[in-house]
Amino acid sequence: MDVGIIGAGRLGQAMARTALRAGSQVVLSNSRGPESLAALVSTLGEGVSAGTVDEAAGAGIVVIAVPWPSVPEAVQGLHWDGRIVVDATNDFDPSDLNGSTSSQVLADLVPGARVVKAANTLGAAVLASDPHEAGGRRVIFLSGDDAEAKSEVSALFEDAGFVAIDLGGLVSGGAMQQLGGPLSGVNLIKLQ
Repeated sequence: MDVGIIGAGRLGQAMARTALRAGSQVVLSNSRGPESLAALVSTLGEGVSAGTVDEAAGAGIVVIAVPWPSVPEAVQGLHWDGRIVVDATNDFDPSDLNGSTSSQVLADLVPGARVVKAANTLGAAVLASDPHEAGGRRVIFLSGDDAEAKSEVSALFEDAGFVAIDLGGLVSGGAMQQLGGPLSGVNLIKLQ
């Protein structure tokens, strides 16, 4: 499945490398436009193209990879129409969540999308690196309320070499994954 990435910083680049390892075509976007991404796209190589945010949001799986304060502006005005949206963000000041998880807040900002929380517990450098390590594969956690969406996101990460672990629903799983949760920053290897 094609992957669109909104945000071209360290996290967006790590997700592009992950999607490429999975054999996906990637559309990378940022707020400055495709022209600003020419050198980066060249570095990432074949399979990655620069696009507008609208073009990235049209992919089968769309990754939100912008800093938390930029999320509302990054997704504003986009049409989701059942698209899978991967919430890879972290809110470094959860006092603004009013008791919700960051994924619940994001889900409210992308009506009509099927939100899956994933790729936020590992640092960008670890996420971008080969998940095969020490005779095993790196674990990636995900959560969401739509079984089909979770299955597709899980397949993306499994095809990239990770072992995907489903934590359940967006509320309970998201709480475990978000900054301050018990799985935040946890880097596990499942031995073969």
